[in-house]
Amino acid sequence: MAQVFDRSSNALARFSLVLTGVIVIALGVTLDQLQRSPWVTRQGQRPDQPIPFSHKHHVEGLGLQCQYCHTQVEKAAYAGIPPTKTCINCHAQIWTNAELLEPVRQSWATGASIQWIRVHDLPDYVYFNHEIHVNKGIGCASCHGRVDEMPLMYQQNTLQMEWCLNCHRNPAVNLRPTSEIYNMAWAGPSSERPVWCTSTVTGGATAQNVSCTTMNPSGKGPEVAMLQMNTEANGPTSSDVPPLGITMPASYQKFTSQMDLGKYLTAQYHIRNPEQLSSCETCHR
Repeated sequence: MAQVFDRSSNALARFSLVLTGVIVIALGVTLDQLQRSPWVTRQGQRPDQPIPFSHKHHVEGLGLQCQYCHTQVEKAAYAGIPPTKTCINCHAQIWTNAELLEPVRQSWATGASIQWIRVHDLPDYVYFNHEIHVNKGIGCASCHGRVDEMPLMYQQNTLQMEWCLNCHRNPAVNLRPTSEIYNMAWAGPSSERPVWCTSTVTGGATAQNVSCTTMNPSGKGPEVAMLQMNTEANGPTSSDVPPLGITMPASYQKFTSQMDLGKYLTAQYHIRNPEQLSSCETCHR
């Protein structure tokens, strides 16, 4: 019986299988890179806003604090977008005829909200609570970048699940004292710039009971600093709190690396362990 296929068909078939495998792998790599690209994540993109608001001018130039505009940053799931009245507080007196600010004046006159374009927009199925992150020692710059250096606001990080999980698996690398939450230039402790921390009460609640300083407290005494304890702030029934106006010694611990400080704050802030932080129900409700 005559042979239907030539002997060269075997080589052609093997080549076809190899080529198919290469195409599948290349397609997978391409799709993986595509979903990580700024075209999908919008990382680094500056949307056209109704008003080209400059955080660099208002924060770095004028010294406005984040909480002045984002009033809910410590108390709600969302930081919030400031109402027109917040803008008018200043711009009713300065730049009152600037063409650039016409949408602000129009909004104030009509009562219609300015239609800002959301820059940091998570999917609807993701539960993110702004309050808990701020009150547990995550600074603004950790997620939003150096906002004080942005003439136009943009998304610094991908905000993808992988990015969130990297922090949840090891939150110590991003934790800072709550007194430094709004410090955009915070870089963590180092051997040249150490940080000293102490807990102002034993067994109490979280971040509010941790006091940190970049000034060596030993300058006030031999490795001991005196803290003013207020019973109204800590609760009059607590056995750990001395009467109002009484000082008690507090031992400060010195940190010269971010990891050491982060591990200390993780314990002091009572942050859940990485397994609990990385569970699905943390973000998906």
